[in-house]
Amino acid sequence: MAGVTMSELYSAVCADHEIEINPHVVEALEKTTVTGSGVTIKLPGNSRRGRVQRLDDDDVLALSKCLRNNKSVTGGRTPSRRTVPSHLLNHLNVFFCASTGLDVRYNNITDKGVGHLVDLLQNGSSSLRSLDLVFNDIRGDGAEVLAKSLQCNSTVLSLRLSCNKIERRGAMHLASMLQVNSTLRELELADCDLDTRGVIALAVALRSNETLLSADLSRALLFSLQEEWTVHVSEMLAANGGLLELHLGAMGMSDAGMERLSAGLRLNARLRYLDLRCNRVTCDGVRHLAQLLKQSRTLEVLDLSSNRIEDEGAAHLSEGVAWPGCVLKELSVSSNHMGPPGLLSLAQALRASSTLSHLYIWGNRLEEPACQVFGEMMASGRLPPDRTDVSAYQVDGRACLAEGSHGLRRRRFGADVEAGRSVPCAAAGPQGRNTK
Repeated sequence: MAGVTMSELYSAVCADHEIEINPHVVEALEKTTVTGSGVTIKLPGNSRRGRVQRLDDDDVLALSKCLRNNKSVTGGRTPSRRTVPSHLLNHLNVFFCASTGLDVRYNNITDKGVGHLVDLLQNGSSSLRSLDLVFNDIRGDGAEVLAKSLQCNSTVLSLRLSCNKIERRGAMHLASMLQVNSTLRELELADCDLDTRGVIALAVALRSNETLLSADLSRALLFSLQEEWTVHVSEMLAANGGLLELHLGAMGMSDAGMERLSAGLRLNARLRYLDLRCNRVTCDGVRHLAQLLKQSRTLEVLDLSSNRIEDEGAAHLSEGVAWPGCVLKELSVSSNHMGPPGLLSLAQALRASSTLSHLYIWGNRLEEPACQVFGEMMASGRLPPDRTDVSAYQVDGRACLAEGSHGLRRRRFGADVEAGRSVPCAAAGPQGRNTK
């Protein structure tokens, strides 16, 4: 099986269905070989190697035909000059059974293209475990088709739909899917124009779903001042026994919402990563999180970047971090309007903590007292450069800090689609600029 390329198969399918060959697809398939551990077909439309021809619905049709068995490719016909050559048909089945991932981010796939992809999910011979559709043009109809196909699918572990405008309708169908699916482990729905009812529907579905490990509902369109969604997410956290990672960034959450969320978190004995970046949490809301840190025996990663906790909130957090028994390992408080008092209290908590190993502080008022203390901790090895987002230097004998190249990692406890289990993600990158 090793060394089997698929570009010839793709060209044959395009000829059979009178589809124009996409050179981006040909190039990607020429580099794709079948190995014992399977294969992920990577066709992102934002390739760093330069401009590429982004995939459209016809390209997806051709790919779908390539990845299905020989009968689906030839339509049950005996191969002719205008169909896939017979000597390639065996390779089709080999490649189909070995394909474990499909990455088609940043393309021009619409609901029609999703219909072609669904044929893969419904095929009993499929081994597809990961489907990445981030930043396409998928709407509610496409989300509905995907959701219905996943109700009975037993292979897909990861579905990424972020930056597709599926809105409330798509969220409702995906919520219905979560009530019956017992395989999916990772679901990304950030910036999907979800409204309050959509978020609530997903939260209700997750109360009884014990399989999903990672959920991202960030950047929903929530206009209600009452923040009803926080009540349902809190109830979900109190009841859910499976979720390890939850992203609730840019949800407009205030201190009142933080108080409600903390109530559910205190009853949760599973969550390890909580992402609350870009909300409206101040020192009053952080007080509830600090109490949670004293009690939780599971929460290891907390992202509070781009809130407004200020020095008082930093003091509350420091108390929780330094508390005996706190298990927090990574904390981001970048861009939180903190000055030297708050930063110095966090530095002291870092020294006192036996577990905290990563601390991200860029975007605050990094004046000389804080710069000197953090520079000393980096020099001593207590805070290695790859575990913070600042780097130390001196100007005329004065300690200064510059923005570093590292940041809090995303998608930490999502699905490992090759091994079929959940493990920490090894890839790291600058905060907010991580590859997905």
